[in-house]
Amino acid sequence: MLAKLHYSAKNSRFKFAALLALSSFAFGATISHQAYAQQALNSTVTLTPDVGGEPVTAYLPDSVTYNPNIPTPESVLGANIGEWHVRHDQVVNYMKVLAEKSDRITLEETGRTHENRPLLLLTITSPSNRKNIETLRKQHINAMESGDKVGSDAPLVFYMGYSIHGNEPSGTNASLALVYYLAAGEGKEIDALLDNNIVLFDPSFNPDGLSRFAQWANMHKGKQLVSDSRHREHDEGWPSGRTNHYWFDLNRDWLLLAHPESQARIKQFHKWRPHILTDFHEMGTDSTYFFQPGVRSRKNPLTPDENVTLTEALAQYHAAAFDEQGELYFTQEAFDDFYAGKGSTYPDLHGSIGILFEQASSRGHLQDSINGKLAFKDTIANQITTSLSTFRGALANKAAILDYQSGFVKSTQSLAKKDEHSGFVVGVSNDTGRFNAFIALLNQHHIRYEVLTENHEVNKVRYSAGQAIYIPTNQPQYRLVKSIFSTQTSFENNTFYDVSTWNLALAFNLDYAPLDKGDARGLELGARDTLKQATLNSIQSDAYAYAFSWQHYYAPAMLQTLLEAGVKVRSSEKPFSAVQYNGKNIALQPGSIIIPKGLGQPENLASILKSVQQQLQVPVFSLRSGLTPTGNDLGSRSMKPVALPQVLIVGGEGTSEYEAGEMWHYFDTKVGLPASIVEQHNVARALSDPSVTYTHILFPSGRYHFSDSENEKIEDWVKAGGVVIGQKSALRYFAEHKWLDIEMVSQESIDNAFDDSELSYKDGASLYARKLVAGAVFEANIDKSHPLFYGYDDDTLPMFKTNNMIVDASNSPFVTPARYTDEPLMAGFSDNAMVALMAESTAVTTQKMGRGVVIGFTDNTQFRGYWYGTNKMLANAIYQSHFIR
Repeated sequence: MLAKLHYSAKNSRFKFAALLALSSFAFGATISHQAYAQQALNSTVTLTPDVGGEPVTAYLPDSVTYNPNIPTPESVLGANIGEWHVRHDQVVNYMKVLAEKSDRITLEETGRTHENRPLLLLTITSPSNRKNIETLRKQHINAMESGDKVGSDAPLVFYMGYSIHGNEPSGTNASLALVYYLAAGEGKEIDALLDNNIVLFDPSFNPDGLSRFAQWANMHKGKQLVSDSRHREHDEGWPSGRTNHYWFDLNRDWLLLAHPESQARIKQFHKWRPHILTDFHEMGTDSTYFFQPGVRSRKNPLTPDENVTLTEALAQYHAAAFDEQGELYFTQEAFDDFYAGKGSTYPDLHGSIGILFEQASSRGHLQDSINGKLAFKDTIANQITTSLSTFRGALANKAAILDYQSGFVKSTQSLAKKDEHSGFVVGVSNDTGRFNAFIALLNQHHIRYEVLTENHEVNKVRYSAGQAIYIPTNQPQYRLVKSIFSTQTSFENNTFYDVSTWNLALAFNLDYAPLDKGDARGLELGARDTLKQATLNSIQSDAYAYAFSWQHYYAPAMLQTLLEAGVKVRSSEKPFSAVQYNGKNIALQPGSIIIPKGLGQPENLASILKSVQQQLQVPVFSLRSGLTPTGNDLGSRSMKPVALPQVLIVGGEGTSEYEAGEMWHYFDTKVGLPASIVEQHNVARALSDPSVTYTHILFPSGRYHFSDSENEKIEDWVKAGGVVIGQKSALRYFAEHKWLDIEMVSQESIDNAFDDSELSYKDGASLYARKLVAGAVFEANIDKSHPLFYGYDDDTLPMFKTNNMIVDASNSPFVTPARYTDEPLMAGFSDNAMVALMAESTAVTTQKMGRGVVIGFTDNTQFRGYWYGTNKMLANAIYQSHFIR
């Protein structure tokens, strides 16, 4: 524009003057525009964010003053409590700050999670108690062991634990305010608590899950909080933060101790044996608040009634606090206290009072509910309320609680003396791996046992010296011992929130028997150090071949390690014997692994075998010759090559994160196999990738939706030699697409097995519960000659069943190597009608597809990481499937 004006003005003085005027206007306009732009920039409207949190004092009682020298959570976090979901590293940082600033706190790292996050326990009490803390602890433990009554000045020991489910974060976020209250609070209320008592404070039971969920919730939070339940913030992705690193529910692991979080926690529990242990959870958004007592008839029968009575007394204080605030709550319904592996039940079997708290979950920062908008800060506030009411209620009932623990010891001793059984004998013939894992569990739970020093026979089962133990019932852990050997099948209340049995001897597939006092007198017993371990052999470098038995629990790990080291191996389809280097014969069962030196092995083969044998405690035999005294020779075609497997676990939306995690955990921690977890929508694409050659695909329970072309891709892969393995509800998809020739018993058939003609509407929930199989042990007949059962000694196997799915397959022994027995229920509840339907139904089935094979497991072979007895079924499906015809 200015260039045109300048050109026109050259012909006229007037035009030139006009140009100057216009130019001045133009430049002025430009300057004004810039000024206006800057002014507009400076006055940009900023919308007020809906942050949602509160400063710590807003959550705490105003009857307490606070030491200004103790930092508040918001001063360390840079945000109010409830404004963001706190990460575990932030929790750790704040706890460390308080431990440095407060003379009431001792901070201890009790362990590390799978993801290497520290597990913290804070011991909080008055400075004078803190100086004598170990003396106070020992006095308390001595009283617990003796059952002696203590004076009224003895301290109560609280164990305040939060958020074992990571996506139930109100507990851990509340812990920030509560630890500040304990560290900074001043006045009579605090003095009454800390001068005379001890608070053990565990701010996060599940650091890995908590951090996963915090990331999810925070990454979807906007400046304006969205309460729509369909908003992505409230629709957590797979896997959820509920679980730990391996996607296990840690609130089912207090007894099983499959994970470091539980192991560290139980160690501290037994170190302190608290009077009260709290377990803070969340539930559905449309709920209100639940606190125990629950339904009295649904408690564990080994829990004293006095425990429930004291829980009721404490509940009065929770109710009073919520009544004052006008908060909705409920008790005595929905949740049970039966399974000994839950946080509110395990303490009950030890004389503690375990208390479950369940808060309606905002599953984010704000969510709509039938009770109005539920804010994260309000869920935190409620957890703080019941934590404080726990303190108040316990102090008000202190005398009764102290008396209860001494009475618990006396009543336990009385029950043990009256018991018809004096103890249990448990043994294993040829698998020290399984047996040692069982014993390690006993040790962590402080269960006493002795070792048999002479052979003993019970019911025609031989328990060998040094390979069997005796667990007496007359011991402080009587209630837990009775619990872990229970075969109860009939219960006062047949509605179970979780499993109805957890018999550990059945889980580990160990021989065991209850003994009466007369039987027990015949035992010759010795100390724990008389327990025999696997005999490791010298590895002869000039041997013809080497071998190890498949019966050992860690044989699959041994095989995987050797394959990764480049060792060439064979597995035997049939039993045989071989001559060892020392001239003695060794009998080896089907599935045994042979390592012939003539296959071009690594130069350091002998040192590899020596190292792996020492590491895994699996005996390796050096063989003189390929000529065998009995059975096929080592060069037989029945000795098949075993290739290094490449395993794919189908995961992602629609699949069970628990079962996928259990498979991953087994391979990763018990076998050493690096399995790939692939989202189901990527499975067909993964099979098309020439850079990876998968050998096995595992389908956990789930809802599968493959297109026709994807199904065709999977089927072509199997026909070319692949192995597909499915369990539980995955078999429905297998049946639908004819991957397995099986039929699933319909829900209509199950319904027809129950007579409802005499029932009324109110009986509906009870009838529904009878149709479930919520967690019971069923016995199966197995074919030990089948490759899926190599390494097993007996013709029967206890299997854990968690659903009422019933499979009907061919009776052919080549198709169905395992069926439930005609009277299959071994332990736990299952209605007679369901047991009858399950009897002689299919437990395991296989089917050839081209050069490949499809394998179906009706039940979960890796249940909760502790059902050792069925683990090898999955290992066989990986390493011995080449024998299935």
